[in-house]
Order: sequence, then structure tokens, then C-alpha cells
Amino acid sequence: MSESDDGHESRGLRLVPVLLGLTVVSGLIDAVSYLGLGHVFTANMTGNVVVLGFAAAGAPGFSIPHTATSLACFLAGAVAGGRVERRRADGSRRTWARLILAAEAALVGVSALTAFLAPHATATVYALIALTAFAMGLRNATVRRLGIADLTTTVLTMTLTGLAADSRAGGGQGTHSPRRTASVVAMAAGACLGAWLVIHHGLGIPLLVAAVGSGVLAAVSSGRE
Repeated sequence: MSESDDGHESRGLRLVPVLLGLTVVSGLIDAVSYLGLGHVFTANMTGNVVVLGFAAAGAPGFSIPHTATSLACFLAGAVAGGRVERRRADGSRRTWARLILAAEAALVGVSALTAFLAPHATATVYALIALTAFAMGLRNATVRRLGIADLTTTVLTMTLTGLAADSRAGGGQGTHSPRRTASVVAMAAGACLGAWLVIHHGLGIPLLVAAVGSGVLAAVSSGRE
């Protein structure tokens, strides 16, 4: 990479705070999907696989069609993200990250518009699941390729494990504890905000907040960690 290319990549907000912001967005989106779309996750696929098992066993309040739609659309988004990444393998990391995050913002924005225009239509539930799950699959493929340690933006199991296992109490140095702690706090904050908005304002407002958040992060992201 040339000096001018390196300068281009460094313009904007570093990827660590960008990914923490996206973790907040994930909490918002899962609050909408789980509380408002029939106990299904569209960002956290670990939870979704468990939910699918609950639904298959006939547990009340869970839906196989809803959960299967989420899983299928998430995988489709991840496939699309993988194809975009391979086509842009030699391009600017900053441009690539901004492109994917802008696409996420657009998809979540369409879901917000759908929630505002047809809040009670049967098809709206499936549309919101499909749009947000596809957006999260697209983003997760990108975050995976960026390879920023401890910031997956949607899953915290290994983050919490590392936080405990590598802490001084676990015999480690705790060197990544601030980042891991920030990730957990970001997810909880997004979920709390999302739940409050869903309870008091329905689905459209939290989806709009998530879309604006992703859009802002797309606009300011750099290509450096």
C-alpha cells in the first residue's frame, strides 16, 4: 500500500469504535426482532438456532417459519457479503467497509419504513425479519473479514469467556479487558434502548434509530483498527 493509500485508509473514525457502535445497533435490532416479531433473533444466530430447537419441540411462543426465515436470510446476506469481499479483495478497506455499512443502513431503513406504513400486516413480520437478518448477515461477513479481535458485533459468548479466562483472576494479564467490557456494555445498552423503544413506541422508531446509527457509522468509518 502506498503512502497516499495509507493516508486514505486512515481518514475517519477507527474501526474499534465503529464496531462498538454496530454492537449497539445489534442490540437494538435483536430487541425489535425478539420482542416485536415473535421471539426470533435476526442478529444473534446462536440464539436463533436454540430458538429453532424450541419451536421444533412445540414450545409455545416460538415459530419455525419465523426462525427459519431469519436463518435463511442471514445466510443469504453472509453469502452476498462474502462475494462482495472477494471482488474487492485488493481494494480500499475503508471504501469496502463503508459500502457494506451503507447497505446495512439502507436495508434497515426499508424495514423501518415498512413498519411505519404497514405495522399490522401479516407480511410485515416476514419482511422485517428478512430485511434485518439479511443486513446482519451482510455485516457479519464483513466484520469477520476485518478481523478485529473481540468485536464480532453480534455474539458475546467468546468475548465473555475471554474476559473471564484472560483476567487477572483467571491467571492472565487482562490486556483486552477494556475492549471486551465495552463490547458487552454496548450490546446491553442497545438491547435496553431497543426494548424501551419497542415497548413505548412500536417497531418503526427503534428500526429507524438503528438505520441512522448504521448510516452515520458508514459515513465516518476509516479502514484502520
